[in-house]
Amino acid sequence: MGFVCTSRTHVGHKRKLNEDSVLFLPDRAMWVVADGMGGHDAGEVASAMVVEALAALPPASSFVNRIGKAVGAIESVNVQLIELAQAGGQGRTIGTTVVGLLAEANEFCCFWVGDSRAFRIANGSISQITRDHSLVQDLVDAGMLEAERAESHPNANVLTRAVGASHPLTVDTVTGTLEPGESFVLASDGLTRIVRDDEILAAVSRLGIEAAADKLLELTLSRGAPDNVSFVIVTVT
Repeated sequence: MGFVCTSRTHVGHKRKLNEDSVLFLPDRAMWVVADGMGGHDAGEVASAMVVEALAALPPASSFVNRIGKAVGAIESVNVQLIELAQAGGQGRTIGTTVVGLLAEANEFCCFWVGDSRAFRIANGSISQITRDHSLVQDLVDAGMLEAERAESHPNANVLTRAVGASHPLTVDTVTGTLEPGESFVLASDGLTRIVRDDEILAAVSRLGIEAAADKLLELTLSRGAPDNVSFVIVTVT
């Protein structure tokens, strides 16, 4: 399998600092978006530590081993961030979300912590292949909140899991078989809270990959971009 891919990251219109980090390594079939936790301390440090740890991974003997090394790297950064926060005292939290995609031969693995999302686009439809680790998602799953109201809920930004928040950390994964022509989108909530899933589908399905990325960023900025926005688009060839 081959890949055509692109990425965008932007500070947005409201924040002074971009706390997102993007890892873009098509030659190693690895793509990652990490969203440093705004409102906490040093979110940009947390997101950078995650992508740096993943970028530094050594070669693996198998795809399963490669997935294990990626998960282990995130778990290790989780411990480091907790220790860093404790050293600073005053109940600090230095945290980040992460969503990543690994590919090898005709297989893929998506891994994530938090509410940064991964989507799979194929045969004219889009599906979210991650499940948000958030309070509102738990409410939706429990039947206590309609999915359509989740984004506007006052606690929409409350995460139930993040790298650097608590130990031990569980990194969720999903695996599958790659199909030529399908696309994956990895995104921070700076995109997904502003741009609808059907708009992501339309851009990626109808435009070239660079034009699609430009369109998604343009939509976000034109709607106020209250948060940093980062995303990666990967199309299988």
